[in-house]
Amino acid sequence: MDRSPTTASLMASNVTNKTDQRSLNSRVFIGNLNTLLVTKADVESIFAKYGKIVGCSVHKGYAFVQFLNERTARSAVDGEDGRMIVGQVLDINLAGEPKPHRYKDYQVLSWGHVQ
Repeated sequence: MDRSPTTASLMASNVTNKTDQRSLNSRVFIGNLNTLLVTKADVESIFAKYGKIVGCSVHKGYAFVQFLNERTARSAVDGEDGRMIVGQVLDINLAGEPKPHRYKDYQVLSWGHVQ
């Protein structure tokens, strides 16, 4: 990737963990991300087509993208959830609306059987 001063100055802030509940609805969680190969600049370039990114933070195996508003964040989730990047299928949702656990609909009894 191009690391010229012009490109670097266009990168979003690293801040995505605001405690404001309204900003939580415009924050996108990107899980199952191969952060050994995918950089912050890569994440920003993937999600920039949905709207203004005001923050982006990349951690080991996941990232957050903070959009300016909820509408663009929802568009990003709808457009990118399940996308394959460097051989891994991304798990994407709004940070304020985590996906339910896949087995939530089953009641597991105390002796281990699923009902």
